[in-house]
Amino acid sequence: MIEARIRDFIITKDDWIFAVADYFHPDGVRCVLRYVPDESGDRQLNGLKYRKYDFDVAFDFMKENRPEWVQDVHIVPEDQVKMVLHPPDPIPELVNQDERVKAVVNVLLDADIPLEKMGVTGSFLPGLQNEQSDVDFVVYGNEWFKARDAIAAAKKEDGFIEDIDEQMWHRIYNKRIPEISYEEFILHEKRKGNRGMVGGTYFDLLFVRDWGQIEGPLPRGVDVGTMKIEAKVTDAELAFDNPSVYRVDHDKIDHVLSYTHTYAGQALEGEVIEAQGVVEQVGDIKRLVVGTSREPKGEWIRSLTLLGKCD
Repeated sequence: MIEARIRDFIITKDDWIFAVADYFHPDGVRCVLRYVPDESGDRQLNGLKYRKYDFDVAFDFMKENRPEWVQDVHIVPEDQVKMVLHPPDPIPELVNQDERVKAVVNVLLDADIPLEKMGVTGSFLPGLQNEQSDVDFVVYGNEWFKARDAIAAAKKEDGFIEDIDEQMWHRIYNKRIPEISYEEFILHEKRKGNRGMVGGTYFDLLFVRDWGQIEGPLPRGVDVGTMKIEAKVTDAELAFDNPSVYRVDHDKIDHVLSYTHTYAGQALEGEVIEAQGVVEQVGDIKRLVVGTSREPKGEWIRSLTLLGKCD
């Protein structure tokens, strides 16, 4: 069985490149198509030109070319996988080639984060980045929180790593189109500390579970309606994961999941949240799911504690 985590990539025998979208792969690798060989493409790897496909375009392509692989994500049969790409693999080479990656790596090494606990994903992982590419940096497990604090400290120094300016924040907000106001969005985002600029390029610090944090797959529940709740967060250890997981103290809902990056890290343990989403019945428990579509409407998470709106 192929071992692949979120933020890994796979390359198929057709040289299609997919981003892994799950920790569990019972019937094939759960992933989403990102790059396809195309003579008119603007990126190049191993003598092939590639075109990048956004989410919706990727699904249209797969429905036309591999409809049997299309479910909620793309399911690639294991016998079609030629190679698995892991985020730590390109780091040694990138440190010598890219000043932006080198700057982030050096900050994390100074914080005693092992090299094998960090990596890059997105276009940098297969080597398809260009000058406009964002830097999607990965840190595994609890080392992620150390990395976040190290990046926050680096932003306060006169160096290569800087805070995001107001113009970029507006771009991020307008791209995500969340169901909360810009003012609330900014208040939550600036506290998270997992975004920044490095050498003038936007970068994200992305969480991936350590192998020891991976337990069982989330079983699919039955949708039983929608609900808005207020509840106290009792566990936020996996709040920056995908999906984000918030255990809550509530008489009907066991935990809140977010499948949209907008609400990752949205609240801390001990805080009171307001959340609206789809209720799933899973055995004897119910969970509230936020991010049930690409641009979810009528679904959100906000920290009432952070906003000063709870008693």
